[in-house]
Amino acid sequence: MGEIYTDISQFAQAIGAHAPLAGLDLGTKTIGVAVSDVMQSVATPLETIKRTKFTMDAEALLAICTKRQIGGLILGLPLNMDGSDGPRVQSTQAFARNLSRLTALPIAFWDERLSTVAAERALLEADTSRKRRGEVIDHVAAGFILQGALDRLAHIKRGR
Repeated sequence: MGEIYTDISQFAQAIGAHAPLAGLDLGTKTIGVAVSDVMQSVATPLETIKRTKFTMDAEALLAICTKRQIGGLILGLPLNMDGSDGPRVQSTQAFARNLSRLTALPIAFWDERLSTVAAERALLEADTSRKRRGEVIDHVAAGFILQGALDRLAHIKRGR
């Protein structure tokens, strides 16, 4: 059973130093997935999983984790702009609890405010077509979520 961390500093102590991390952007219809390098410094958007039911979603995620030798998961937490819990916070926390029963991987939350906006802006600047943006927005947003967490983790590690 995996541990769920609300404090990124505690998560930093729970993860291995040279294992990639995965970032997840949980939507109602899709899950965007991004992965880091083994040094946990660069996030790369990977894929978008079409959501069906939890067991199948978890199976797809854990298959990615096994294949990529993931050492921890970062879930985007959909807070409101004022920092209060957004309408999907409870479902994200429930997803984390259910997932933690299926894996020993440590799980942490990361504030995902503006990640989709940043992803959309980056895709527009790259002159990505509307159709293509729709196909990749979720895993690009997962990349922004993961990169934010990686940057914070690097800062925590430097402070030790």
